[in-house]
Amino acid sequence: MAAAHTLRESAQAAAQGVRQALGGAFAAISKWERELGKLRVLVNVGELSPDEQEFPDDELYPVHEFPEIVGFLHERWAGGGDPNAWVETADGPPGEHCYNHQRVAALRRRGRGCCVVAPIVLHGRAWGELYVARRIGEPVFDRADTDFATVLAAVTAAGIAQTERLAEARRLAFTDALTGLANRRAVDMRLDEALELHRRDGVVVSLVVCDLNGLKRVNDSRGHAVGDRLLERFGSVLSLCGAILPGALAARLGGDEFCLLAVGPPSDAVVKVAGELCDRAGELDLGEGVSVGVASTGDPIGPVHTARRLFRLADAAQYRAKAARAGGPVVAGRAGGPDEDPVVRLADSPEPRTGPERRSFRR
Repeated sequence: MAAAHTLRESAQAAAQGVRQALGGAFAAISKWERELGKLRVLVNVGELSPDEQEFPDDELYPVHEFPEIVGFLHERWAGGGDPNAWVETADGPPGEHCYNHQRVAALRRRGRGCCVVAPIVLHGRAWGELYVARRIGEPVFDRADTDFATVLAAVTAAGIAQTERLAEARRLAFTDALTGLANRRAVDMRLDEALELHRRDGVVVSLVVCDLNGLKRVNDSRGHAVGDRLLERFGSVLSLCGAILPGALAARLGGDEFCLLAVGPPSDAVVKVAGELCDRAGELDLGEGVSVGVASTGDPIGPVHTARRLFRLADAAQYRAKAARAGGPVVAGRAGGPDEDPVVRLADSPEPRTGPERRSFRR
């Protein structure tokens, strides 16, 4: 389970291991979604019935329909009890163990003879459950099996905790703390992957670079807290506009600079969204709108072999938009092609070392 990268992968690895360890034909791991009061099945492994999927999208069970779970959550666990496993069988109440008619009905319907259920406890709180079932005619789980299932649930909890820690570390590494958007590191990684697809399959890659106008004035006149609010609000606008383009990545590059990275949609669709972004940014009651530049491999900008060149083109377009106080996006390559377009020529020319119009493009 240490090699798993996502919660589903971790749950799948755990369920497979537990199923084999307990000699079960089927196993599942579910998570308790407290805000919904439901158990959500993350993964089913082993012998699946026709109504089961390995990774179900919407297999949920109200917690209140499972008295043993309710008792565990609100009585035994709250009172300091241990998270012990229990057994249920398709023949009805198994003596000293608890009985749930819905589980029993499900066992019968799916051709299973018995199951063992073990709560998964994470950070001292009930997180979900581990469920393992055997076929009809196979030995019923006994006390030794329930003890073993309790231990396996604890091991599963440790693996899930590690997965969640790694996921949180990854999220922090690739997320802008203020806006919640992706950060420059995430853009660089996605752009490198996108350009590989472009070189191999001709996939259109487009970059929209935005410079939020008036942030310094807001910071100086109204304070950095208000400036941060402007950044957050524009980040929300960028995210909403980016959602129009399937799979687009909305990011804050740093300071007052943002971008959208789109992989697949035609350049005209990206330019249309960039125009929508300009309109919505102009409606914010803070700031002075946004300057937007677009560079897309779907336009006549010449060959794009590196992320650096696409960034320079988008930067140059954004610089032209800012200098002209344009109300809409400036698009590289649409004013004469790669040899005549002023944006392409600006991006591809050596940067001047001095002068009032010096523009330092990304390297």
